Amino acid sequence: MAKRILIVDDSNSMRGFIRTALTDGGLDVIEASNGRDALTMLDRHAVDAIITDVNMPVMDGITLVKEIRRRPVNGSTPVLILTTECDAAMKQAGRAAGATGWIVKPFNPQQLRQVIAKVLPLQAG
Repeated sequence: MAKRILIVDDSNSMRGFIRTALTDGGLDVIEASNGRDALTMLDRHAVDAIITDVNMPVMDGITLVKEIRRRPVNGSTPVLILTTECDAAMKQAGRAAGATGWIVKPFNPQQLRQVIAKVLPLQAG
């Protein structure tokens, strides 16, 4: 069974780019357009990892990470922040919230798949 990744981004085109990169790597993908939608998706689907943008309407990515870490079911699920934000204070906010990693856009599909491959084994431990 393929690992399932939740992509959270308010940009349809970015979700499409990420979806293609991950499905080409044999991963299953579900999508949400903001943090609140992501929490609804997590209530309905089990996921192996989450990739989220920071700047989104309704609920931003940092708040989403905090909410995910409060949930017993997803408390240890790897969460990667994929964003154009590269400010050190913003990265620290992501770490403090409980993010597993930080990827700065632009990225290439192979890099994304390599990062996903690195964080997925964390779940087994």
